[in-house]
Amino acid sequence: MKFESIEICSGAGGQALGLELAGFAHSALVEIEPVACETLRLNRPTWNVVEGDLRAFNATSFKGIGLLAGGVPCPPFSRAGKQLGADDDRDMFPEAIRLVDECRPQAVMLENVRGLLDAVFDDYRNKVEKQLKALGYVPGWRLLSASDFGVSQLRPRVVFVGLRKDVADQFEWPTPYATRPSTVGTLLHDLMGENGWRGVDQWRDRADAIAPTLVGGSKRHGGPDLGPTRARRAWESLGVDGRGLWDAAPDPDFVGMPRLTTRMTARVQGFPDDWRFAGRKTATYRQIGNAFPPPVAEAVARQIIAALSARRSFRVA
Repeated sequence: MKFESIEICSGAGGQALGLELAGFAHSALVEIEPVACETLRLNRPTWNVVEGDLRAFNATSFKGIGLLAGGVPCPPFSRAGKQLGADDDRDMFPEAIRLVDECRPQAVMLENVRGLLDAVFDDYRNKVEKQLKALGYVPGWRLLSASDFGVSQLRPRVVFVGLRKDVADQFEWPTPYATRPSTVGTLLHDLMGENGWRGVDQWRDRADAIAPTLVGGSKRHGGPDLGPTRARRAWESLGVDGRGLWDAAPDPDFVGMPRLTTRMTARVQGFPDDWRFAGRKTATYRQIGNAFPPPVAEAVARQIIAALSARRSFRVA
């Protein structure tokens, strides 16, 4: 059975790729950043990429679609910011709810930062739940760690799933995989050594844990580095200099701590190596660092498809 989806705030396509791998066909992907739209078109020329402000997008023509998904902006809820929530002009939850009302999808899937589960946002989450319940959905929130789904990175993310009442009892959250993800050293060994660095095996042995959460920065703050001081220290323990990114792997005679390339960070984020990114280094890293890891999106989306398929099969029987 093939289900279609609309995705909002699509970014570089992390969630979109995960949805595709799970079995969803994209009817539209809405994104405001031109460079991210270029990335989406670069990898999937046939996708219907709608470039522009989400506030101007109308979903009434997609009535009854299988899924409305998206990674609404994180800064309103991030612990690294002021946590302004509804008072932040980047809060797009109200737009997501408007679109749900317009197209009445069978399921809704939205992801955000861990800070959204903080007590300060209890009223905010309750309001979102109340609005969606009024539209006929059964809502739920879950904190998922990317490392539980094959990604070599901690990266806890809050995922919201809401399903129509006639489907909700068929949904189960994905369970963590039985095997642990590769260490950073094992994951990146080939990329780190592609220019013949003689120290790559020693570096691999030192980088014997998964990565800390990648921090991509925003248009207002951050650049092509691996995050604030605490994050850099975590990277340093893995033998990685987190103060910036390199354009290429170390030379054969390099001595010291290497830096990652954008391709390495994309692999840490769970992107396949053939996924290309538009833009220069800073723009590329922001797309990667702010993405929803495709394997996590795929794991949740497969459970949504299972629920929708079970209900459809029940009706047919």
